[in-house]
This record gives sequence, structure tokens and C-alpha cells, in this order.
Amino acid sequence: MTNNDILRRVRFVFDFDDSKMIEIFGHAGREVTRAEVSDWLKKEDDPDYRACHDPEFAAFLDGLIIEKRGKKEGVQPPVEERLNNNIIFRKLRIALNLQADDVLKIMHRAGLGLSKHELSAFFRKPGHKHYRECKDQALRGFLKGLQIDPGSPVLNN
Repeated sequence: MTNNDILRRVRFVFDFDDSKMIEIFGHAGREVTRAEVSDWLKKEDDPDYRACHDPEFAAFLDGLIIEKRGKKEGVQPPVEERLNNNIIFRKLRIALNLQADDVLKIMHRAGLGLSKHELSAFFRKPGHKHYRECKDQALRGFLKGLQIDPGSPVLNN
């Protein structure tokens, strides 16, 4: 999955308009224009499509955390220069304040059965012996599970 795919899905799940997207980027100190947001949300075959690079997408995810949970006290962590599915999944889980059982229910709605051990492996440090790379299928399943039940209490916090 590309950053643009995930950005489109998150926008759809939460029904964010362009102004809200700009505001979320702003929470993380990233100033973006309506045209940039629009170009990131276009499909790859559109001539105006523009790739959303990792630092831009990391700023959006950090802004989403601030939008949903509030700004953390003290020094803000730096925006990641490189993202992978594990980091993206972790940031979405943090933004939505989800426990393992909540994530498993969301994944189950999308037809993906994971155990708590499999799920926790996604959130370990890369050097840990039980670390597991989060494949596109798992991240896609999580996002699909969020889309399936838009009335879920998870989305209304």
C-alpha cells in the first residue's frame, strides 16, 4: 500500500474534508495547501497525482494522533523520515487509543484472524526476536475493518 492509498482510506473512514485534512497536518506543524491535499488524494492514473512522501505522511499521522488524543506535553518527537507498515499501524492504533482486543475485533470484521501474539509482534522493535513485519494485507485488513462499521465507538472517540 502506498501512503496515498492509506491517506485516502483514512479520509474516507473519518469523513474528513479538505479543511480538516489541512488542519490535521497543521497539528504536527506541517503547513500544506488544499492543492497538495487534493493531489495526494487523486488516483495514480490522474495527471495531477502527486506521491505523499514519508515525512509528509508521518506528519499527517502525528497530526491525527494530536487530533484524536490531544497534544503530548513536553518536546514533540521528530517526524520520521522513513515509514513502514509497522510504524503506520502503530500510529493509527495510538491515534484511535486502541487496545489489542479492539484491534483484533476490527481485523476480524474484515475477515482477518490474528492472535494477540501475532498482533503484538507488529508493535515490537525491529531487532526483537519476535518482531514481525506488517504486510500490506494486515494493514489493509485493519483499514477495511474500520470502514465496515463507521458507527463503531472506536471512530466516535
